Amino acid sequence: MNFLFTNIAYASGESVGEFMDKVDTFIINPLILLLFALAVVYFLYGIVEFISNAQNEEKKTAGKSHMIWGIVGIGIMMAVFTLMHIVLNTLNIKGVDPENGKVQLDDYNPPSSYTQ
Repeated sequence: MNFLFTNIAYASGESVGEFMDKVDTFIINPLILLLFALAVVYFLYGIVEFISNAQNEEKKTAGKSHMIWGIVGIGIMMAVFTLMHIVLNTLNIKGVDPENGKVQLDDYNPPSSYTQ
């Protein structure tokens, strides 16, 4: 055992980019869809609770609260997607494939006034 040198762990196999693509494809995108689906289900649960307990004011108020928070969740998810598309369109980024976590960018060709 040599105490003067640190041990080095070498990574083998896929690169960090491939790993992040897989994390995006198999974890982040399904998680976003799951959260959106949960917000919709929570909203629908609030509707059912509100309608089925029309006589009980306490449960009716709880149903209203569930509907409001479901709408807030849906609104947040829609705002995220809207902001993402605004940024992509503003920066003129085309070829985004969120299903596979890929972005295809055009080659950068600066105007001739920028080159020397």
